[in-house]
Amino acid sequence: MADITIDELLANARAGLDRVDPKDLDEAQEDGALVVDTRTGEQRDRDGELPGALVIDRTVLEWRLAPSSPYRSVDVEPDQQVILVCTEGYSSSLAAATLQELGVNATDVVGGYRAWRAHLEGQS
Repeated sequence: MADITIDELLANARAGLDRVDPKDLDEAQEDGALVVDTRTGEQRDRDGELPGALVIDRTVLEWRLAPSSPYRSVDVEPDQQVILVCTEGYSSSLAAATLQELGVNATDVVGGYRAWRAHLEGQS
């Protein structure tokens, strides 16, 4: 197996994602997308909650969402979009690509929670 860099891994993951712009997150959620916040409790305490998002710890994400998982805790419709949000949009890209391999219509938010928050603050 050939070694690749983390930047290559991230680029490969993002190549298969139709990533969501922070300004479009609320509309996607209104249209039925399931928004999942994968940030740690410490990050949510520090930076704030993401309204309407389901919180699933990154360490168990695939087990909770994969259709084939006996530990699935969320029923996701086959065509329902799942939008992951992490702090800056890196780990969420990798996780979304993995979920796609497991049959979930997953993507993430460009820039993560911080970009979404900056968008909100820019509207004020």
